[in-house]
Amino acid sequence: MTKMTDAALYPYLKSIIDTDRSAVVVCNLQHEIIYMNPVAVERYKKWGGAELLGRSLLDCHTPASGERIEQVLSWFRESETHNIIYTFHNEKENKDVYMVALRDTENVLIGYYEKHEYRNRETDSLYHFNP
Repeated sequence: MTKMTDAALYPYLKSIIDTDRSAVVVCNLQHEIIYMNPVAVERYKKWGGAELLGRSLLDCHTPASGERIEQVLSWFRESETHNIIYTFHNEKENKDVYMVALRDTENVLIGYYEKHEYRNRETDSLYHFNP
């Protein structure tokens, strides 16, 4: 088996993000929203949905949240091993929220995204094939 090039791997990685049931919003280091998966577009519809692409994530947060985001980015820059940090628990949706570093092939920080981990037990039956 041969190693796939980054270009060949791209459709697989995009598919993983696009089919995730959680909202995924990817930002570059200037805090510009560069990608939103379909769930994120729908979740943030009342704030503009896909129109948020190209805008600053900081426009969607309070100044205090913006300061925290900057603190996390500084921490990500300190070490290549600083890649994920717990930021919030959403009691209403029973989920933990993390900020995750995105790094290139040389392990240089290139951006970040927010990861949501829901804590509710799955209610669907195993291998339920109907959508």
